[in-house]
Amino acid sequence: MKKIIAIIGDNSIESNSLKEKIAFSVGKALIDNGYRIQSGGMGGIMKASFLGARSSSNYQEGDIIALIPSFDKNESNGLADIIIPTGFDINRASIVANADFVVAIGGGSGTLAEIASAWMLMRPIAAFNNVEGWSKKVAGTNLDTRIRYDFDDHIYSVSSALELIEIISEKIDLYNKYHHNIIMKKDK
Repeated sequence: MKKIIAIIGDNSIESNSLKEKIAFSVGKALIDNGYRIQSGGMGGIMKASFLGARSSSNYQEGDIIALIPSFDKNESNGLADIIIPTGFDINRASIVANADFVVAIGGGSGTLAEIASAWMLMRPIAAFNNVEGWSKKVAGTNLDTRIRYDFDDHIYSVSSALELIEIISEKIDLYNKYHHNIIMKKDK
């Protein structure tokens, strides 16, 4: 079964910008290397990565998943193969972040919420360090002091699609814990 990589970042980017070029190359590289991708299915980074995915010679129907904020599947960017209308609006961060690996490219507060969700869900995260936004701010760091794994676990800092693929290939199988639920201590 193909692993799913979440791509998160700015909802709006300038045409021919570094962010657009990175998102396109990431989408293409992930499909080239046998992964599926998912995102919020709207504009900006999401749209550019979907375009990149579709440009891959390895692209197959079902490789692109959109978890859109509304209940109206027609509100997606029109490039996804599978559209899941969540109806959760801004509260869908943990759904988008619950992937086999999470990749952040720039991004504002919504991206930060997705990064924090991925961290709490014990998912591996790579963040682009060469574009403005939350990805640059968190690249190479830990979000808090919790110990998630017994190896050098942190948000991996990357600057190219090639570097990202190398990190994913090396690290993805190490991340084998999944969040089950919040366990409350019983009163004595």
